[in-house]
Amino acid sequence: MTSAPARLEVRGLVKSFFGVQVLHEVSFEVHGGQVLGVVGENGSGKSTTMNLLTGILPPDGGTMLLDGMPFRPASRRESDAAGIAFIQQELSIFANLSVAENLFLLHPPRRFASLPFISRRQMDAQARALLRKVDLDISPSALAGAMSAGERQLLEIAHALSGNARIFIFDEPTSSLTAREAARLFEIIRRLRDDGVAILYISHNLEEVLDLSTDLMVMRDGRVTLRAASASLSTNELVLAMVGRPIETLFAPRTAARTRANPVLEVSGLTAPGFLENVGLQVGRAEIVGIAGLLGSGRSELARTLFGLDRHSAGVVRVNGKGLPSGNVQARLAAGVAFLTEDRRHDGLMIDASVADNMALAALPAFASPLTRLIERKRLLQAIQQLGQHLNLKSGDVRTTPVRSLSGGNQQKVVLGKWLLRQPRLLILDEPTRGVDVGAKQDIYRLFAELADAGLAILVISSELEELIGICDRIYVMRRGELTAEFARERFDREAILRAAFGQGHAA
Repeated sequence: MTSAPARLEVRGLVKSFFGVQVLHEVSFEVHGGQVLGVVGENGSGKSTTMNLLTGILPPDGGTMLLDGMPFRPASRRESDAAGIAFIQQELSIFANLSVAENLFLLHPPRRFASLPFISRRQMDAQARALLRKVDLDISPSALAGAMSAGERQLLEIAHALSGNARIFIFDEPTSSLTAREAARLFEIIRRLRDDGVAILYISHNLEEVLDLSTDLMVMRDGRVTLRAASASLSTNELVLAMVGRPIETLFAPRTAARTRANPVLEVSGLTAPGFLENVGLQVGRAEIVGIAGLLGSGRSELARTLFGLDRHSAGVVRVNGKGLPSGNVQARLAAGVAFLTEDRRHDGLMIDASVADNMALAALPAFASPLTRLIERKRLLQAIQQLGQHLNLKSGDVRTTPVRSLSGGNQQKVVLGKWLLRQPRLLILDEPTRGVDVGAKQDIYRLFAELADAGLAILVISSELEELIGICDRIYVMRRGELTAEFARERFDREAILRAAFGQGHAA
């Protein structure tokens, strides 16, 4: 902990909704040059606390000090003016405006201070300077709508820097980013920290927040249950503080026998120049197989190729003994293959559609009348409602509730439900619990165990090694597009798997 004066100090923050108290005497502080990680399950009070800090909601009690001075913002505009930047999951970027226009939307540089004429030359020059600060190599005149999710997030950070923000609040910033975009964001956050900015970083990815933060705060049921230096904490201690039970209890026990005999998925010699090289693997019935590896090792490219989204130049992919043509998704669907992508919001969901419409999307032919081919809506709705109950899906009426309104964990359950309605034989999962809180993770792990015990073959790609060790029967390790090692469950060893990922060991 630093002894410098706190940039932001919160003491005894209290908030109630309709007579129900949701924050109980929340107290913490964050200093310049510090990254305070904030973790907790959905409903723990994280978002409510941040909404009080940024003026979105008024507190019922407690005090806030900004650089030692009383602070009680009445709106986002007031908190922005005070130097607090709130980078939320839903970015406030206008896709139809240019990069420069987004940066200076509220305070465009003028040609003359007394006249309402914008200086495009000044705006362009100042935009370039801000973009350099976040390593964003893009023209100020480019449309923001053409940018990737990671680039839009950097643009929002640049916008905050234009207002000389002293405090940054990041709320699940990597939930929609690729691995490379996330690594780039982390570098910018570390640079902000080194420049003396105070940062609050909210994430469900415990390994990520442990690595990035200097200090950690755990919230549970509207209270701060743990505050300590990140270097002194482990993932297990965080889980215990968040949910009151150790990490081992998150993983459901398995009952069915696992076997590689008569494999559901057989891959041999799979090659895609620049991405995959001579990949061979098997996944048996009732087996959960993991793919571990470092960022950029080719894991997601392998998943996309197996599902037919990307083509391969050599090798064979067989499902239940039948060879599948390269780059043919329809053939995979017909063979009973399902694929949950790593970016659920952009690739897995119709974010503004209802829960029911999303879950029905991939299984409509199975609910069509044999004679008329019209959708039997009553039967479909009953199946969706029953599956929702089995998934422990927390939602309003599935027919009217937009999936956008659900938490990350419940959105992921909707994507899983979409594929499970098809009753697949092979389920390929790419980062299945990214941006999901610990409670929802336990539901998802329980579901995987039940599906595997019922005979489903599951291939899981995950950046969380504890997750793979907890749920898998075997783990392959991928490095530079090749599978370089394989570990049976009885030989699982975190250090050995990491050594293999770095190219320093081999196991079979």
